[in-house]
Amino acid sequence: MAKTKILVIDDEKLLRWSLEQNLSKDGYQVVVAERGLDGLTAFRDEAPDITLLDIHLPDISGISVLEGLKEVNKDAVVIMITAFGDVQTAVKTIKLGAHDFIEKPFNMDKLKIIINKALETCSLRKEVSQFRSQLSSRYGFDSIIGQSPAIKKVFSLIEKVSRSDATTVLMQGESGSGKDLAAKVIHYQSSRMEKPFIEINCTALPENLIESELFGYEKGAFTDARSMKKGLFELADSGTIYLDEIADMKLSTQAKLLKVLENKSFKRVGGIKDIDVDLRIIAATNKTLGEEVKKGNFREDLFYRLKVVPIPLPPLRERSDDVLLLAKYFINSFNREFRKNVKGISRDTECLFLEYHWPGNVRELKNVIERAMILENEEFILPEHLPIEVCSDNGGRGEQNDADVKLPPGGIDIEKVEKELIRQALDTTRGNQTKAAKLLNLTRDTLRYRMQKFGFLPDKE
Repeated sequence: MAKTKILVIDDEKLLRWSLEQNLSKDGYQVVVAERGLDGLTAFRDEAPDITLLDIHLPDISGISVLEGLKEVNKDAVVIMITAFGDVQTAVKTIKLGAHDFIEKPFNMDKLKIIINKALETCSLRKEVSQFRSQLSSRYGFDSIIGQSPAIKKVFSLIEKVSRSDATTVLMQGESGSGKDLAAKVIHYQSSRMEKPFIEINCTALPENLIESELFGYEKGAFTDARSMKKGLFELADSGTIYLDEIADMKLSTQAKLLKVLENKSFKRVGGIKDIDVDLRIIAATNKTLGEEVKKGNFREDLFYRLKVVPIPLPPLRERSDDVLLLAKYFINSFNREFRKNVKGISRDTECLFLEYHWPGNVRELKNVIERAMILENEEFILPEHLPIEVCSDNGGRGEQNDADVKLPPGGIDIEKVEKELIRQALDTTRGNQTKAAKLLNLTRDTLRYRMQKFGFLPDKE
């Protein structure tokens, strides 16, 4: 295990020697520098865990060195060494980002306590940095899976928004279409990624508590307000607020939200002071807000205020090109999670997946894959592993009228009938596969699969 490295920047030779001897005995690796510029060079070369920095140096001031250290690494943990009575300057260094300070002459045991506390801070910062890095990787642009034109358009919008200063985004799409994922990608790929991402489900907050939860309250604002409490908007300052199911927010709260968006400030419940916040608001709904405005359920002024950057999330049935790609992605993901080695889905399952309407969208597809991989141990996901609705004749499209077809008494070769219907559809549309698929109530991918099956396409096409 690598030793904790401490850099000492001080012009007093005896102090440098004493610190090096005492800290080395405790297992630390100590690097020393006499001058400020030498200390900056050593900091860049050695990347110490902690730096002990004297305020008074022979070439440049310790404050200038501190600023230089922070430019190299904004998370640098620096303990300032000050002369007796120089507390005012030491306080200034704390404001500039120093972790702590100690006055000369100091007790070595006291310094070691400060170092141990600084190491705890250093460890916590590393954990936070790793966690942020994991989130940034988990919610990267490549986490949005798909190659269809519909999803590529969404991807382009998300990429532009995440790199912009847009503070209001409205996402509309059916349940399970990926609004939560899109919101997190926008946040974790933006300059706000190191600040909070707070998700608020507007249907889950009780009406009598929503204002105090969002905006906080002052001590004594109401009977149980025994102390001041910050609201979610205040806690998310400089970050992102994700308002899920915004269409279900009460009209009275909508008015308060509109005021926050326009003024970028609010008052706590029972407060008189305006609190300024810098927030990106991402609102999401599975309803059509324009229709909700017409019904009187949603404020028109708030609708247009939120609609600065609208991002429509397409349902999975409108991006059928992505179904098999998503299925493969989920299988690989669950293989890692469940320690399995499922190779994929069978050709018959592919056909069912391409025919199915997916009313639950990407979330439903993920759940179908997860269920099959938990309950079954085959190399491939087969039709018998799927829920009955995925295998039903209407493909999840709801009730349909029975076709005016009667089975002959002597039976029928269903594959010959299927092949003939495909031939007729292609003849009728002069080979236009999209129109032929529509005539047969199939997706284009399903039609092409069956065309290949019956020899209408070369095997390698």
